[in-house]
Amino acid sequence: MQPIVLPDLKAMALDPDLAWEPFRLGVEIHRLYPAEPDGAAAALLRYQPGASVPHHRHTGFEHILVLSGSQTDDNGTYPASTLVVNLPGTHHTVSSTDGCIVLAIWAKPVHIEE
Repeated sequence: MQPIVLPDLKAMALDPDLAWEPFRLGVEIHRLYPAEPDGAAAALLRYQPGASVPHHRHTGFEHILVLSGSQTDDNGTYPASTLVVNLPGTHHTVSSTDGCIVLAIWAKPVHIEE
């Protein structure tokens, strides 16, 4: 089995031919590998201006690397090149006023609390 190698992640995320799927209203997802049952997953998320992800709880670590634009959660606003690590048991709502693309790596599934 070969590793997944992404030599220029930012260029990949900005590629107009990259295949995106609907995730939430105004948010699209490009999965980097299939999610394991109750386990890890990684994806690019693309937020349209004003889009948000509803309140959710982290059952494991979540790593968010903002590749372009900025993302806002209950704790602040994070510009491009910011790495945010959300700890297990934390919860928040996420939005992007101007739109953004982020790399999201989840150690365990996230539970949406709608």
